[in-house]
Amino acid sequence: MAKNKYKAAETKKEKKKGKLFTIPKWDIKGGKFLQFLGLFLVLFSFFLLISFISYLFTWQNDQDKLAYSFSEYFFDSSIVVENWLGKLGAALAHQFIYKWFGVISFLFVLLFLITGAALSIRVSFLPIIKTYKHSFFHIIWWSVALGFFSTVNPILGGAFGYHINNWLVSFAGNVGTGAILIFSASIYAIVTFSLNIENIKNLFKSEEKEDSEELEEDTDELKNTLIETEENIENEESEEEIKEEEVIEEPKEEIEEEPIEINEVDEKGIGFSVEKVEDKEKILSDDELNSKIEEFGEYDPTLDLSSYQFPHIDLLKDYGSQGVSINKEELEENKNKIVGTLENYNIKIEKIKATIGPTVTLYEIVPAPGVRISKIKNLEDDIALSLSALGIRIIAPIPGKGTIGIEVPNQDPQIVSMRSVIASEKFQNAKMELPVVIGKTISNENFVFDLTKMPHLLMAGATGQGKSVGLNAILTSLVYKKHPSQLKFVLVDPKKVELTLYNKIERHFLAKLPDTEDAIITDNQKVINTLNSLCIEMDERYELLKNAMVRNIKEYNAKFIARKLNPEKGHRFLPYIVLVVDEFADLIMTAGREVETPICRLAQLARAIGIHLIIATQRPSANIITGVIKANFPGRIAFRVTSQIDSRTILDSGGAEQLIGRGDLLISQGSDLTRVQCAFVDTPEVEEICDFIGSQRAYSSAHLLPEYTPEGGSSSAGEVNLDERDTLFEEAAKVIVQAQQGSTSLIQRKLKLGYNRAGRIIDQLEAAGIVGPFEGSKARQVLIADELSLEQFLKDLSGIE
Repeated sequence: MAKNKYKAAETKKEKKKGKLFTIPKWDIKGGKFLQFLGLFLVLFSFFLLISFISYLFTWQNDQDKLAYSFSEYFFDSSIVVENWLGKLGAALAHQFIYKWFGVISFLFVLLFLITGAALSIRVSFLPIIKTYKHSFFHIIWWSVALGFFSTVNPILGGAFGYHINNWLVSFAGNVGTGAILIFSASIYAIVTFSLNIENIKNLFKSEEKEDSEELEEDTDELKNTLIETEENIENEESEEEIKEEEVIEEPKEEIEEEPIEINEVDEKGIGFSVEKVEDKEKILSDDELNSKIEEFGEYDPTLDLSSYQFPHIDLLKDYGSQGVSINKEELEENKNKIVGTLENYNIKIEKIKATIGPTVTLYEIVPAPGVRISKIKNLEDDIALSLSALGIRIIAPIPGKGTIGIEVPNQDPQIVSMRSVIASEKFQNAKMELPVVIGKTISNENFVFDLTKMPHLLMAGATGQGKSVGLNAILTSLVYKKHPSQLKFVLVDPKKVELTLYNKIERHFLAKLPDTEDAIITDNQKVINTLNSLCIEMDERYELLKNAMVRNIKEYNAKFIARKLNPEKGHRFLPYIVLVVDEFADLIMTAGREVETPICRLAQLARAIGIHLIIATQRPSANIITGVIKANFPGRIAFRVTSQIDSRTILDSGGAEQLIGRGDLLISQGSDLTRVQCAFVDTPEVEEICDFIGSQRAYSSAHLLPEYTPEGGSSSAGEVNLDERDTLFEEAAKVIVQAQQGSTSLIQRKLKLGYNRAGRIIDQLEAAGIVGPFEGSKARQVLIADELSLEQFLKDLSGIE
């Protein structure tokens, strides 16, 4: 009894000191089970740690292989992953990080480690229950927070953070979701660290005492310095006043020469000014434009088409004067109606400034102190009713300004011609890889953006609102700036009538699959094959970038132009490829997943290797533009849509339903929305441009994309002529027999070949009887057992005994 009491007292002391983590001994094989379980958890935690770290670097390459079924993934030896711990490590890391909680899943390593240590050696490095509580909160909170702040990288917040964030945004909006995250973090901090108001006050008081002592020491020095500088300032002020009077005199003369200027205060004491924004872009002369054409033609890095001439500006129609006309009566009338409507609701304003654009005038209001912004925002319909106009849009407040904007359509809108924006100095001198000028903003500035920075573009709009004209404006901008060797288009036109004009430039600018007649793709099955072919092209280009030790297509081409890459090793000049899909909704309805999967893969990975996507649809519904599509298309263009729901689907905010149509659009490059009047390019203009390009000397054929054989498709080995075997035929046969694995990718890696040539060699090997037929996702069967048999077989094949 004494011994038992002594042991009980001893364990109580140890518990108080916190040195031991005691676990009840379960009667399972004499208590050994828990020790084995603990040892397993410790080893498993280190296994997870290594696989997680590897996953951060290899997840993009292994992601496609993880889509196979369980049996194919784990038991098919031809499927090889790059994770440091093999298929099991890749699968576990993919489950925890990608499908569950994102990078915060590293906390599971800690939980398994401390649990395993407690079970195996009965030592607790951290308090178990408290660690589990804090870890579970951090896992959930950081998963949702990373999913909210970063929608581009899917492994940051994982699928859990992505779906919870989507639900929160749909329930409470972006602002509400951010508030929920901040509120939950604040509650956690208060509970965890026992924060209260008195502690915070004491902290600030101690800092204020130190600051006051330092200020007292500095005050005496500042007084002496001010006394010395006051005399110098008084002497300099008189000289500055004389200079200012001389500088001010000149602008007064220029302002008097303006034809119309309104800057007055009405009888109610409200200041009203009108700013006439002239065309800020210099229009280059024909001689200057021709010199630009010669400059870009001479800068062609490949010189394949040295005589190619860029389209002339005369091919585009001139709609006359592009200046903004000012109707003083219209401005005064709109100003009075806006002021009157606001006064009816007891909203006072101090000043109104009008900025006139080609189709819309922006009235900037400075509200009186104490006026709520939301009060003006809620009067959107009332202001539209008083002005008797459609397309009224209120921006409250204008980003970067302390004003509220009211956009009102002009009674006499001006046409923004494609000629005026193409001939602008801003576009002609743009130092961009793929410059696109889409139109003019409200302030009459040309809106130019770089497609490579987008890097993909999603366009939507109701029927007849200017979507097709917008596509033509983008394509026209690119052909006016890029040489055929620098740019290729892959055009998908399910409607079969929108993009047919570009057939004339097939051998200059278009890309297509081998053995296809039309470069404009209209058949759904060909669309699927083309998208998968672009994925193969993407993988080939990444292999070239890896071998060249560069990060993107710009660095690769610069290295190739400098003759630092050997073409005999497969290197070539890489043109940009722009995929244009005119009606995405039709493809999703007919092909569904077969189209969405390769498009998402291209959108995620193809930016660095110069493949960019432009997808247009007239039905921006959630089942067409899914969350995965939106996450990978940061660039959005919205023409007029029928409802606010459609506007939120395409832009993640309202506003597109209030546009006036006929090319009026909102463009988003992140968080900011810009209203632009799309430049108008008519069908005859596009036809003349295509005729001009098509009449020049061209390549022998369109740019050929890699061959793609659908799963279950048949090979063309029966048509192979073995008398015209590839020079690397025997070397490829040795590689296949040594590895006992017949696949095109193996020949590509070992012999450093492109996909097309490797595919032809594998067809020749099949025709010769060295490998078996195509078996879908599985590797081909190797029909020759060893190298000695292969050597004899090759001698027989060559007729040598």
